Amino acid sequence: MERRTSERQIKYSPLPSQKKFHGSKAKIKGFSGPIGSGKSQALCQEAIRLSYLNPGRTGLIGAPTYPMLRDSTLTSFLEVLQESAIPYELNKGDNTLLMKDSGSRILLRSLDEFERLRGTNLAWFGVDELTYTQEEAWLRLEGRLRDPKATVRCGFAVWTPKGFDWVYRKFIQDPPEGYETIRAQAFENRHLTSQVPDFYERLKSSYNEQFYRQEVLGDYLNLQGGMVYSSFDRRLHVKEVTLNPNLPVLWALDFNVDPMCSVVVQIASNGEIQVLDEIVLRRATTPMACDAFAERLGRIPGAVRVYGDASGAAMQTTGSSDHQVLREFFRREGANVEFRMPRANPPVRERVALVNTKLRNAYDEIRLVVHPKCKELIADFEQVGYVEDTMQIDKNRDRMRTHVSDALGYLICQECGPKTGPVSGGRLI
Repeated sequence: MERRTSERQIKYSPLPSQKKFHGSKAKIKGFSGPIGSGKSQALCQEAIRLSYLNPGRTGLIGAPTYPMLRDSTLTSFLEVLQESAIPYELNKGDNTLLMKDSGSRILLRSLDEFERLRGTNLAWFGVDELTYTQEEAWLRLEGRLRDPKATVRCGFAVWTPKGFDWVYRKFIQDPPEGYETIRAQAFENRHLTSQVPDFYERLKSSYNEQFYRQEVLGDYLNLQGGMVYSSFDRRLHVKEVTLNPNLPVLWALDFNVDPMCSVVVQIASNGEIQVLDEIVLRRATTPMACDAFAERLGRIPGAVRVYGDASGAAMQTTGSSDHQVLREFFRREGANVEFRMPRANPPVRERVALVNTKLRNAYDEIRLVVHPKCKELIADFEQVGYVEDTMQIDKNRDRMRTHVSDALGYLICQECGPKTGPVSGGRLI
């Protein structure tokens, strides 16, 4: 039996842009905003609102990939439900959630395999981080917004700008009839600024100028229209640097067979990242890279930190992983070594942004320099580009490119990645 519309009081003080988003009567609506503008909170509250307005009907919450759905979108949604004491039942087996007050059912779906979205009619749907989703997935969802018994049919999405992509063209540049987009303003989130007053100031020193404008100010920029490492200038970043025996040696590897690439780095007392050398070997193995590292340095220094691609933890045909080979090598050498290997590689977009930031941040500060002999790394900085009309790095144009800069990026993410986390009441949403 279908339930009647029910009501429940929720403790929620929407920001001006969030209030405008919830008040929109558009059949398709979007919430575009920079980091910290309340996008996830808007998504969750709108999903709850529509589930109560459509009792007994089915809605859908989607995210670009299953890990994003599980680790971010669903986590935020469940947190809001629990904070508001809204009764629900989560079925992890088929990824559905039952709203007990209204009898509404919510499908929880990743959108990377969009052909699976065909089927059940929907009363409403909401998509998190739409700019990471393919347009075909969005079109499939629009086609499912056809429940004849729905009280309020609505499709909505939230996102951070990512250049002049399909989301910009569809929602901002030339929106179809029935579309409306609310653009949140930078620094609007009073919950966040009251709890972390220097949040945006810290981001300014952590991002390069263009990335800061996109992520913090919410501007639409053409970031993918050229070179990946757009902040690099050999006149500013290439200079002679020498090994400081009083500092740890940082060795970062990209576990690729041909070429096998790594960089030797130190971080000066002023925080400057100094790339002292690179090791590039054709058709090589990890033991060969270890031998080259020992030969290049003459002797293993007193303190070493090792960084690398998370895929190095996988077993190889020899029965040992790349990480295990490295550990055994340094054990034999008797070196004082610390391994800083991530369980999963950082998102490419974040890694590139962080390297660009170290090359030059929004304050015009340079925190990364490269020795002239690092010719392959310099070539990466000057030649690696994006595949046309995408944010994907072009790895096919030249097989020698991207590997050295990838290795350096893993190190920088481990040493310099943002340490900020969620903020209750004013989440990084």
